[in-house]
Amino acid sequence: MLNTTICWTTILIHTTMENQPPNSTIYINNLNEKIKAVDLKRSLNAIFSQFGRILQIVAKKSLKMRGQAFVIFEEASSASTALRSMQGFPFYDKAMRIQYAKTESDIIAKRKGTFVERPKKPSNDYSDKKKKKGAAKDQQRLAAQPPMQPGLLPGVPAGAMVQSLVPNVFAVPAAPMQQAPLVEQPPNNILFLTNLARECSEVMLTVLFNQFQGFKEVRLVPGRHDIAFVEFENEIFASTAKESLQGFKVTPDNALKIHFANK
Repeated sequence: MLNTTICWTTILIHTTMENQPPNSTIYINNLNEKIKAVDLKRSLNAIFSQFGRILQIVAKKSLKMRGQAFVIFEEASSASTALRSMQGFPFYDKAMRIQYAKTESDIIAKRKGTFVERPKKPSNDYSDKKKKKGAAKDQQRLAAQPPMQPGLLPGVPAGAMVQSLVPNVFAVPAAPMQQAPLVEQPPNNILFLTNLARECSEVMLTVLFNQFQGFKEVRLVPGRHDIAFVEFENEIFASTAKESLQGFKVTPDNALKIHFANK
């Protein structure tokens, strides 16, 4: 019975995919609904940017859009490759279901010159009145506050020099510390990552490296956002991941630099 259910599910997915003509936007569902939208977007960008340039990722936290996302590629060929390669990929402990989007995305339509403005939804009179009432209260609160004396910060006694309370923005900046070049270590099962973006998290790196065989864990360094360690079962698996992701851009400005760790 279980095999029959899986078989019918597979047929349903492929039938839905075939009904939609190939285009540059893919629709993904069965995503983990507990993941915040901002983290979801970053993780999707990390694993899908390997297939081509991404123009936009749409993932909203509303009840209607929970567990779903759209990834818009610049080229339709990139979307097709991503769909074939990542169908069923375990993403935050759930297998992704991917198909082509039913309609062309706005960003692509604007590029082609075929974009048509959608009619705006009728405004909610009650909501508008509530917003206006709140704005009026804010103005009344501001008007009731005593005017601030020029040159003073809130809570600073009169006569205090503001310049003594804040850093001198005209001071000559200290020369940046020169980092010693890394000595390449012999191949082993642990990778050392550098040049990570500040927003790069353990979850994002796990999603990125988990697609390679033999992955074990990601270890961040307390107090440092720019480096991390990734451990594999052996040096062969680690070497494969290193070669595949060397220079991979987790963000547009941060390309991964991967070395074997010093053991």
